[in-house]
Amino acid sequence: MWVEKILGDFGDKRRWREYKNRVKALPPGYRTAAEAVERYLMYAGALTRGDVMVAMYEDLADLFEQGAADGTPVRTIVGEDPVEFAEVFLRNYSDAQWINKERERLNQAIEKAELEGGGSTGGGEP
Repeated sequence: MWVEKILGDFGDKRRWREYKNRVKALPPGYRTAAEAVERYLMYAGALTRGDVMVAMYEDLADLFEQGAADGTPVRTIVGEDPVEFAEVFLRNYSDAQWINKERERLNQAIEKAELEGGGSTGGGEP
């Protein structure tokens, strides 16, 4: 099962099942919206570590549970542009994405290269 491959340890799988049960318990419109956002985040955030991914989905469930409890319309929760909502939501968890570590590694390597004599000599040529 893909969840086992992504989530790894038992604790994350347990939390995933709890999240899925929470979403199933939402009123129909909120459940539909939460599942749609989940699907988008699954593809858009595919590079997110399992433990962070579960935390992200738990927060998503919190958001929709609170909205349902308060009677907040789904459109008010996700706004006029659900894709933008999902992208902003995902960015809150992007620090754990492996690509960010690679970006930092690249920046550090370039800084090191400059220190090792790979910088400009002032003559206008790189």
